[in-house]
Amino acid sequence: MSIVPLFFGLLLKSQALDVQLIRGRVQALEAGLRHGSIGVAVTDLRTGESWAYHGDSRFPMQSVFKLPLGIAVLDAVDRREHSLDTRIMVGWQHLSVPMSVINDRFSGHARPYSVAELLELAVGVSDNTAADLLLSMMGGPQKVTARLKRMGINGIRVDRFERQLQVENVGLPGFNPELTSEGGFLKALSRVPGDRAEAAMKKYLADPRDTATPNGMVDLLAGLQRGRFLSPASRERLLRIMTASTTGPNRLKAGLPKGSTLAHKTGTGREILGICGAINDVGIATLPGGRKLAIAVFLSGTSGTKTTRERIIANVARAVTDSTGRI
Repeated sequence: MSIVPLFFGLLLKSQALDVQLIRGRVQALEAGLRHGSIGVAVTDLRTGESWAYHGDSRFPMQSVFKLPLGIAVLDAVDRREHSLDTRIMVGWQHLSVPMSVINDRFSGHARPYSVAELLELAVGVSDNTAADLLLSMMGGPQKVTARLKRMGINGIRVDRFERQLQVENVGLPGFNPELTSEGGFLKALSRVPGDRAEAAMKKYLADPRDTATPNGMVDLLAGLQRGRFLSPASRERLLRIMTASTTGPNRLKAGLPKGSTLAHKTGTGREILGICGAINDVGIATLPGGRKLAIAVFLSGTSGTKTTRERIIANVARAVTDSTGRI
């Protein structure tokens, strides 16, 4: 009898996730929260082993939604329903809420952006105007969610444009051109009565719209890495954008061992009366030995500083990689 199959079986067994280690650390992190909750899911893309904490609960995505949006756009490109070379004229009437490089660069005159440029801006730097333009091109948020379901992507809902979502969840009465700059947005926000802002935050945290489950997001990440959803060229394009992204350096990336790479998408809500609706990071980590892990971490309704929240996400990533023996 050959010992080779036995050797590889033992090797895979030795590389299994130490779920007790992860669970203990995640529970300790959640116990340290004064407010809010944490959702985690991880899949070892080598062995297929998965683990989750509040994995089927819904968490606000914030800009994490731009990753499934990017997948939907590239699926449409693969099916020749749209082209990356199509140019869309962007004028003042198309500007959404910050953060937006397009808004910051706007000089008062319409200029064209290709679909490829909008994809880079939406997924790579989290540009809200780019995301809203892509949502419009795709027929709106509900059409994107329906496409994702047809692709076998579940547990993820895209329901609102950024110019609607980001206004509603802080208690502003509606979108207007003042809200296209950070200064204008903050000025308008300062005029929202505290009780209205508090009520808006509570409603947002209970709203199933624009949410994802950790399990659903990790399934999306695993499927993307394994080539389930997109053509090889589209898959590589999206993973390149995600890997080049410089957002959230103190989140998942900060918890990975030196020499790792991360293809990821962050999401961050505004802090209202000391509570942050969402601060998230989801991605595919490649460890120095080549092992790949799909990780999703969502924090919802938490108090404390941004530094503290980001450190929690980094510590989850550290727990996950420690559980593998970093092989």
